[in-house]
Amino acid sequence: MNIPENLYYTSDHEWIKVEGNTGWVGVTDFAQHQLGDIVFVDVATVGETIAEGETFGTIEAVKTVSDMFMPLEAEVIEFNEALNNEPELINKDPYGGGWIVKVTIADIAKLSTLLTTEQYKSLVEA
Repeated sequence: MNIPENLYYTSDHEWIKVEGNTGWVGVTDFAQHQLGDIVFVDVATVGETIAEGETFGTIEAVKTVSDMFMPLEAEVIEFNEALNNEPELINKDPYGGGWIVKVTIADIAKLSTLLTTEQYKSLVEA
């Protein structure tokens, strides 16, 4: 299972990559394996500030629909438009081309409340 070192994770299987106060959010390799073939991603929250742990969109696979939860309070500033035509990018490249939203993080200090790579590995291997 792929769990990159340079990201932060949630127990709900989202990841966030941070540069300054900008973040890119997606679902983990573990999550996309659990979901199966992803067929649609719905994010209608661009321009909105979403509280930590609140839903910012849904992800639909062949067998199920799941909510996606914001790792930290942040304003959604962009949706990965490539997912409109290729939602399977999340299956193919969950940490690269399969990112879901770009955000502006409200309080960068809150990163310390997220899971490290080692903590996330422990969670999914339990």
